[in-house]
Amino acid sequence: MSSLSPREVGRRIATIRRTRRMTQERLARAAFVSLPMVKAVERGARSPSDDTLDSLATALSVDPSHIVTGSTRTDSRVRAALPGISAAIAAHDIPADARPRPPAELDADVTVLAQWRLGAQYARIAERAPALLAEALAALHRTAGADRLHAAQVLTTVTRSADAVAFKFGAHDLSARLVDLMRWAADQTDDPIARATAAYVRTETFFAARAHAQGLTALEQAIDAGPAPLGRQATAVRGALHMRAAVIAGRARRADTAEAHLAEARRLGDALPEGTYAGTQFGPDSVRAHEVSVAVSLGEDHVQRAFDVAQEWEPPEHMPAERRSGFWIELARAQVWAGRPDDAFESLKVARTIAPQHTREHPWAREAAATVRRLKRADAESLTSFAVWIGAV
Repeated sequence: MSSLSPREVGRRIATIRRTRRMTQERLARAAFVSLPMVKAVERGARSPSDDTLDSLATALSVDPSHIVTGSTRTDSRVRAALPGISAAIAAHDIPADARPRPPAELDADVTVLAQWRLGAQYARIAERAPALLAEALAALHRTAGADRLHAAQVLTTVTRSADAVAFKFGAHDLSARLVDLMRWAADQTDDPIARATAAYVRTETFFAARAHAQGLTALEQAIDAGPAPLGRQATAVRGALHMRAAVIAGRARRADTAEAHLAEARRLGDALPEGTYAGTQFGPDSVRAHEVSVAVSLGEDHVQRAFDVAQEWEPPEHMPAERRSGFWIELARAQVWAGRPDDAFESLKVARTIAPQHTREHPWAREAAATVRRLKRADAESLTSFAVWIGAV
């Protein structure tokens, strides 16, 4: 345990916040805590809980241990919570004794869980997901008619968030089980958009297995079976499937197919405002980010396209943190290939500022950091510090 007083902890948080040129209001929004909480912690009137400390540290792009010596690191907290997620879904087809809360209360918590996913708040998801999975499953088994359809929607959303944690932290077997459960739940919603979203998420299992050709086939089947692009949500989910298909086609080194899917995603995206949400965010900016993903997926011969996009565009702040950090991580990979280690390091630092947990667990970020450090072994201490932070040394 730390011997620091609440006042000393608050002073450290305030100092780091000012060096980041963040207001208290911005810190509160980024950390998903209230403004009064931030003010109380900074003046030493309240000692932050582990959960609040983790959220504040993530928003400030530092490890909690930089604020409170001896605090539990985020990755340790996530990995400690993963068995609870596994246990919650082990008997998904067996009715539980637990009685779920009223739908409105459950909906509110599930909405927050989805917001944490978009904000890359993985520790918070991991610790809350087991109970919400159990409640959603209980609701599905204990209801009928419209209430059961609603419970299936809730379970689809919860598994989506829980899977984000499992996949990002390398628990691919657990991720595959969660994806199967999500697909099972989506099939019971009577909602083609939910089924299409489940198909989008399922692609993670193909990425993990490097089964890119099979993943492309599965996505193209989902596009054919999905809803026609009539209305915002249906258009968004179809566009998202095309974006995903473009990336996995790139991994399969099928450049013409990747370009065809990207062109269709671009056409659909141009018809919508950015931020249209149907299981994943979609719009013109999302398509631009995926142009970089496709270029990097196709390999070193295509890096110029990534640079062309980055020269005239970068992800705006209203995009989800995970997607924005992913853009900079993929750009860093391209910059390493092009022999631009200084630029790659700058891109990695931007990614960490946006979503530290996502950056730290991303294998491409770790690989890029290790390469940059090898090329510039005698360079600044900050590079070594970054490499240690991300686990590249």
